[in-house]
Amino acid sequence: MTYSDRDSGENQTIVGEFILVGFSYLGELQPLLFLFFLFTYLITLMGNFLIILLIKLNPTLHTPMYFFLVNLSFLEICYTTSVVPQLLIHLLVKHKNITIAGCAAQMYAFTILGLTECFLLAAMAYDRFVAICHPFRYTTIMNSRVCIILAATSWIIGISVEVMHTTWIFSLPFCGSNHIHHFFCDIPPVVMMACTDTSKNEIVFLAASVLFIMSPFLLIMLSYIRIISTILGLPSAESRKKAFSTCSSHLMVVILFYGTALFSYMRPKSSYSPESDKMISLMYTVVTPVLNPIIYTLRNKEVKAAFKKTVERRIFSCTQRN
Repeated sequence: MTYSDRDSGENQTIVGEFILVGFSYLGELQPLLFLFFLFTYLITLMGNFLIILLIKLNPTLHTPMYFFLVNLSFLEICYTTSVVPQLLIHLLVKHKNITIAGCAAQMYAFTILGLTECFLLAAMAYDRFVAICHPFRYTTIMNSRVCIILAATSWIIGISVEVMHTTWIFSLPFCGSNHIHHFFCDIPPVVMMACTDTSKNEIVFLAASVLFIMSPFLLIMLSYIRIISTILGLPSAESRKKAFSTCSSHLMVVILFYGTALFSYMRPKSSYSPESDKMISLMYTVVTPVLNPIIYTLRNKEVKAAFKKTVERRIFSCTQRN
């Protein structure tokens, strides 16, 4: 849907909607991709809902570490839901259009959740830092009030920064071709559709990326430098192994999330290509969210024990009723 810009002296067509090209070039393979992404999405939902349910049902998991894990699981559910359902629909339909308002809404949700996750991962790193480096003061420092403040601050920063950033992007005029060579409304391909000078937007985007993506990453790295230093100073190999196991799951999630995010948003503009961007985006929108619950369940003895206890309790209660 387009309309002519009659107020300008140029014969210019203003875009009223976008076409998300996505994986159209794969033709008849799209239904297979649909089945794969649907399976992955359902596993993501079930895995993260399972973690939230296990933590809620087991009082032994009502600690700061698992409070943040509940927040992360809820965020991952919303994060992948902001992209994957639309991707699934577009894999089955011929017309892959999205309105400007719909595109903006998707970008609002996706960027807010992405930035919030950056700060939430930093809060989780701080929690592990206190637990390992100051174990005797852990319950005093990481009390419920502090945990709520850290989680709330993560959401507040994510919402306030990305609402301003996305609003600025969609104040740009979009004209000419309306085909976005991506499967969702990500920032770089949408900005490329603007028919005006976007150099200021790119400078702001780079500054925001450095400040609001690299700052929590730096805090995470500083926390882990102290954590690793403390672990290496422990007297026995068993104590070192036990201490490292309490933060290994979080460290793996950080590597997965930041590895793809930094490569996607911090690389030079000259290295962008539609196909490589789509592959990288699949990593942090589809693959990483499904791996997080797997990492936290398979590598966490407390979560596995809680799962076993919950299942046994349910089986026992069913047996008692029968």
